Amino acid sequence: MNSTRPDPDALLARVARAENQRNKGQLKIFFGAAAGVGKTYAMLLAAKAKLAEGVDVVVGLVETHARQETIAVLQGLEVLPPKLVQHRHTVQREFDLDGTLKRRPRLVLVDELAHSNAPGCRHPKRWQDIEELLNAGIDVYSTLNVQHLASLNDDVSQVTGIHVRETVPDTVFELANEVELVDLPPDELLTRLKEGKIYMPQQAEQALGHFFRKGNLIALRELSLRLTADRVDAQMQDYRDDHAIQEIWQVGERILVCIGANPIAERLVRAGKRLATSLHAQWLVIYVETPELQRLPAERRDEVLRVLRYAEQLGAKTVALSGTDMSKTILTFANSRNISKIVLGKPQRRGWRRWLLGSVVDTLISEAHDINVYLLGSPRPNDRNKPQKLGFSYPWGSAKRNWRNVLWAALMTAGSTSVAWLMSGRFELANLVMVYLLGVVFIATRLGREAAVMTSVLSVATFDFFFVNPVHTFAVADAQYLVTFAIMLLVAFVISHLTSNMRSQAKVASHRERRANVLYALSEQLAASRTLTDTALIAAKQLQNEFGGSNVVLLPDADGRLAYPKDPPIAESLQGCDLSVAQWVFDHGQMAGQGTDTLPGADAVFFPLLGFRGRVGVLAMRPANLRRVFLPEQRRLLDTFTSQIAQTI
Repeated sequence: MNSTRPDPDALLARVARAENQRNKGQLKIFFGAAAGVGKTYAMLLAAKAKLAEGVDVVVGLVETHARQETIAVLQGLEVLPPKLVQHRHTVQREFDLDGTLKRRPRLVLVDELAHSNAPGCRHPKRWQDIEELLNAGIDVYSTLNVQHLASLNDDVSQVTGIHVRETVPDTVFELANEVELVDLPPDELLTRLKEGKIYMPQQAEQALGHFFRKGNLIALRELSLRLTADRVDAQMQDYRDDHAIQEIWQVGERILVCIGANPIAERLVRAGKRLATSLHAQWLVIYVETPELQRLPAERRDEVLRVLRYAEQLGAKTVALSGTDMSKTILTFANSRNISKIVLGKPQRRGWRRWLLGSVVDTLISEAHDINVYLLGSPRPNDRNKPQKLGFSYPWGSAKRNWRNVLWAALMTAGSTSVAWLMSGRFELANLVMVYLLGVVFIATRLGREAAVMTSVLSVATFDFFFVNPVHTFAVADAQYLVTFAIMLLVAFVISHLTSNMRSQAKVASHRERRANVLYALSEQLAASRTLTDTALIAAKQLQNEFGGSNVVLLPDADGRLAYPKDPPIAESLQGCDLSVAQWVFDHGQMAGQGTDTLPGADAVFFPLLGFRGRVGVLAMRPANLRRVFLPEQRRLLDTFTSQIAQTI
């Protein structure tokens, strides 16, 4: 572990989470691939161990399913009476939440986290009962099968052919303080099923032909193992962040693909996908926007955005960062994410430019000691299939901007020359040089690097013409002034470059501050809203202020069909968009519409609103400019907007 201190923002966020958890109970989930692997049995054994330690343990509700081993291990534990609920001429045993809160044990066992409560209970789902227990400061042990996780519901249905109706939001699983995997090989599980240790003989025979086929069990087992491994990886990452560990721990493969505004960006993404697939590894695609890249024309930045979206379609997580030093930014990010392999293109600089200006690739190879670096070759210059959209050209900007830069460079040079002329004869020539450099700094802070470079060249030429003997010529009598000119020009270039970078960083910082203020205002107003009407009004106003254009939040009716609100929140609310596209977005939980690869012919762009309990609606937007929605930093801001709006709904 090195001595680098943790990131202050990350520490503050972690302290805030710890403070929120201080008065809450701890949740432990016994997790398995299918019924019968021994989750309840393992939970009861763990509870008995706690009881032996002197912990006040009670059994809120445990489903033994008449399994003798489970009934035997249940002996010796205090069992609370169930809540009897009359439903459809039958009496159902449910967990008694109020009785448990009144008894107030230190630890309570509540089986089957995904269970749906009978009508008449306080909460429709058992995981909501457990949430109330945790908020009351009571620790909970519970059990869960992998097929009951909401995000895996479609995958499990595809594999097994059976749609699981009882699900638990992934956020509940992610908030568990501890997850213990209870695993059993498929052959042993099938043996237990045939022996009648899971279901009664008639049920077991039916299960063998449907859900408990060996292929299904293998697939479910892999899902549970992967999910548990991902959780362990997240815990390791939290530990590394807490202890400011920068060294790479080679405990698993994680691939980072670095793209830029160059012709091979898309090839890099495909190469990263192939490598990640062959290694069964997680992969990320990163784009570092330096001050130089921030000055690229809009078309080239849009092309980078297209490649990032292409990477997301292939399954990558994309990240857009900004920094003055690309190699340092990449290394810092790679260390923070415990990256094991970096994929990037070969250096574009050649010869003296690479020796003098350096190369990101050379820096990464020399400083990424614990990371393997993979280089992708660039296409030959005469390659007919070479992409042209990202071809390099210096971003001098439009013709109008060029003439403006030339005009200001000429005016500043003339002004500096006038001041130097008044000082001539009373001050040394070195002081006159400072006047010209001051003009270069002024232009760099106001107009950027291009105008400053022009001013630098004009300043050297003017200084030579008016003040260096022989005057009024560009000839130089004393050779030492050639060194003066060279140093003057070099210093002017360096000053203009540094000042321009400072302007770019100041602009980035200003944008970040503005986004933070916008998010704060949104969260503050949403927290104060009390009705869906209030939420829709706040969402419409904030989205319009930030992204322009028009928008509307579409909510489902009792039948799950989206409809326009009867009273538009604001006069500029979006009207007349294609509700069939919105319904598709709501049903599938994926964005679509204008600017996307799904139903791009639509006249608006549609985003699903994903709340704590699943899909709650759709945001339809017709922005003033699509770039304001799909630029990486703006897209992440919009994702945060939609998340907060959905949680409030």
